[in-house]
Amino acid sequence: MMQKLFLYLFLLWSLSCSNKKENKVVKVVKSKQKITLKKQKIKRNKDSLNNKNTVAYFTEYGKQNPETLVRFKTRLGDIVIKLFQDTPLHRANFVFLTKKGFFNTTCFHRVVPNFIAQGGNSESMKTVAFKNKYKNYKLPPEFRKNRKHLRGIIAAARDWDDNPNKLSTPFEFYITVKNEPHLNFEHTVFGEIIQGMDVVDKITKLKTGKDEWPLNDVFIQAEIIK
Repeated sequence: MMQKLFLYLFLLWSLSCSNKKENKVVKVVKSKQKITLKKQKIKRNKDSLNNKNTVAYFTEYGKQNPETLVRFKTRLGDIVIKLFQDTPLHRANFVFLTKKGFFNTTCFHRVVPNFIAQGGNSESMKTVAFKNKYKNYKLPPEFRKNRKHLRGIIAAARDWDDNPNKLSTPFEFYITVKNEPHLNFEHTVFGEIIQGMDVVDKITKLKTGKDEWPLNDVFIQAEIIK
């Protein structure tokens, strides 16, 4: 009788240990599964833009993001920009930077009376970090015979040294306050101001330091209208 009771207790103990071991295995498998799914999600969401695939990236991005109106909110008033469809890479790039919030880290950092108001830069480390993230890519020029440097256009800044192909700096732009024919076919004109030129005029009249940077910053809050 004692032997049967001992055998019965032994079987119960063995079954209990087996169930505990199985539960631990299940938990470990679930944990690994969660880690795997998390890694896959990060990989899917990773941005692929870099300085080697700029044209292909913005060609596709432009198809999926057809917006053409952007509003800049500043302490001096609002500026509404209409982006041109016939400069598709520059349009897509400007929409991309707006949606990513890049311009919200920047200000109008250079103003020249009776000439231009230039923006898209700042002293913020967020601005620098954004540029570095995307490898400081460049845009090929998109010159058009009917796109001239008239009052109220917006164009892309570029480096003048060691830049024979006139590649645009995608992060910085300028707005002209009068006709500037000497800049035609030197910089890509990709939009025009349809509201708020009086605000641009105010910006160009601000007091600046020797570097032409306004003494009182005019920060930008950019948003897509449609």
